[in-house]
Amino acid sequence: MFCHASFAGPAACCIDTRLPGFGSLLATVVRGRYRACGGRNVTILRDLESVEDRIRAACMRAGRARRDVRLVAVTKTVDADRINEAIRAGVRFIGENRVQEARDKFPHLIPVEGRHLIGSLQRNKAGKAVELFDLIESVDRASLAEALSRLAVQAGRELPVLIEVNTSGEESKAGVAPGDAGDLVRAAGALPNLAVRGLMTIGPLTDDRDRIRSAFASLRDLRDALAGEDIPGVELKHLSMGMSSDFEIGIEEGATIVRVGSAIFGRRA
Repeated sequence: MFCHASFAGPAACCIDTRLPGFGSLLATVVRGRYRACGGRNVTILRDLESVEDRIRAACMRAGRARRDVRLVAVTKTVDADRINEAIRAGVRFIGENRVQEARDKFPHLIPVEGRHLIGSLQRNKAGKAVELFDLIESVDRASLAEALSRLAVQAGRELPVLIEVNTSGEESKAGVAPGDAGDLVRAAGALPNLAVRGLMTIGPLTDDRDRIRSAFASLRDLRDALAGEDIPGVELKHLSMGMSSDFEIGIEEGATIVRVGSAIFGRRA
């Protein structure tokens, strides 16, 4: 069920998210709310609706259910007011690239279901990341996994993480090499208070859709191979792959998380 806090009072709205056309219905309800508030930031609502349409279409092509794909709105350089407008419009998960930016903005945001760190993480920022984020998608080396585990133990919490894999082979990309990913998954899975929940990759910077698809399919195949090992402490339920320009391909290749920024908030200056 979807029960949005911004619809409190006599007009409170609870909708079964499994209903066909839920996304369009939600957009219609929220659009009316926006108009009642003077139509502020209708562009965000319109663009979010467009992204939802694209996600549903990709899911239909892949024979998947919309509920199986988590939309993470990437809020890098987006100010708190605009992020809150997106949250009011239905965004449930947000993703930040930088710990410092998250530290400055998070106190001003409406609560959401989940906050992901999707950018590279330095060990000296790991403590703050453990405090701020519900999921860290960018674990790419054993030393970082060990630091996060130690800090999670100190914080008394379980910390879900994804292992970032460089499936494109581009030197500019972060991520462990595919051939070394299994060792990192096993090592991280053995650490206390660290919960390995899947893999993440960034598609190659290219217009070649076949190359992008190959990079995403490689991550899926790697996940399937590792899942078959039944590694203790590891549950590889998530594949995070696909951004504004290529998330449909990610969904078609099995993504459970897509990270979308400019398609919702516009291109960064």
